[in-house]
Amino acid sequence: MRGTFEQAMIVYVSIANLLILFRYALKGLGRLREKLYPIVLGMLFVFSAFRFEVGCDWSGYLNQWNVQEYSNYQDAFSRSDPAWWSLMQGLQDLGLSYPWLNVVSSVIFFAGIHVLARRQPDPLGFLVLLFPILIINMPMSGIRQGAAIGLMCIAFAAFIDKRVVWFAAWTLLASVFHTSAIVFLLLVPLVGGAYSKKRLFFAALCAVPGLLVLLSGDAAEEATRRYIDTDVDAAGAAFRVGLLLVAGAAYFLVFQKKWKHSFPRDYKLASVGALIMCALILLVPLSSVIGDRLGYYLVHQTMIFARIPYLPIRRLRSFYSAAPYIGLGLVFVIWTSLSRHFTQCYVPYNSWVSGFPASSAYIY
Repeated sequence: MRGTFEQAMIVYVSIANLLILFRYALKGLGRLREKLYPIVLGMLFVFSAFRFEVGCDWSGYLNQWNVQEYSNYQDAFSRSDPAWWSLMQGLQDLGLSYPWLNVVSSVIFFAGIHVLARRQPDPLGFLVLLFPILIINMPMSGIRQGAAIGLMCIAFAAFIDKRVVWFAAWTLLASVFHTSAIVFLLLVPLVGGAYSKKRLFFAALCAVPGLLVLLSGDAAEEATRRYIDTDVDAAGAAFRVGLLLVAGAAYFLVFQKKWKHSFPRDYKLASVGALIMCALILLVPLSSVIGDRLGYYLVHQTMIFARIPYLPIRRLRSFYSAAPYIGLGLVFVIWTSLSRHFTQCYVPYNSWVSGFPASSAYIY
């Protein structure tokens, strides 16, 4: 156990700590951070996309790949998440092997992240805060949802721009990669207009028939089959949803008014996202997995913490600015040191960026 933890510490914890220290060292050097951001983005992409037999779902998606190998596009479109199965069929038609599926899914994920990051006053800080939890759990493991999250990032950018049709279109596209994304169609009534209690109430009323349709559809049936009518629980899911509750509460108690003053354009998305962060805790008794899965889509809420240095905070400004980085760093160290799940999934780290390793557990 000690040896495996040391491997995790050397690779994953070292990267996380270096990113946090790197961001701290560049404090006050905004222009330099903007120039270095694409380099860090590219390095994290390579780290994620070209991993080899790393990630909890490596074998699971390999099984899907093998199933599709004896199928066709008609079979792909008849399955749940048809875009995902069609993507595998397309890669197989090109003669590519399974590891390329991880590359393509990482392309979609990081492209979406870039769409949101470039809108931030500190894109590097935004990216650093994503690594310890989101990047390791999604494009490095749950690659199907990782692709859907990348597309939802583009949808949330359309939400900020009040482009209703584009928000709906990108959300629908995300949902054919991972059906869970379709729940965000309930936000369509909130895309246009200003954020207010009346609009929230109106949107809630409009969401009721939409929610009933979703609950009676194939997506709800699939979610029930996967997560409710089983004993499946995501490792640490309740803990992660609890962290979202704390973060959402912090926004409303400390940052909301300041955010409205400093970033009025993004205020509506930040506030709606914080409401969802708080509400997800209600799903834990039903299924910790569902709350956890939906929580990963709230990647845009990272902007709340990445922008704290730009908010008009008079007291404890340095503390509030540093707290998200320190908190995530501590959570990550605890996760890697105490979680057998992490060790089984991510240790050791291997890459095929310079060619497939000589030994492998599977045939490709």
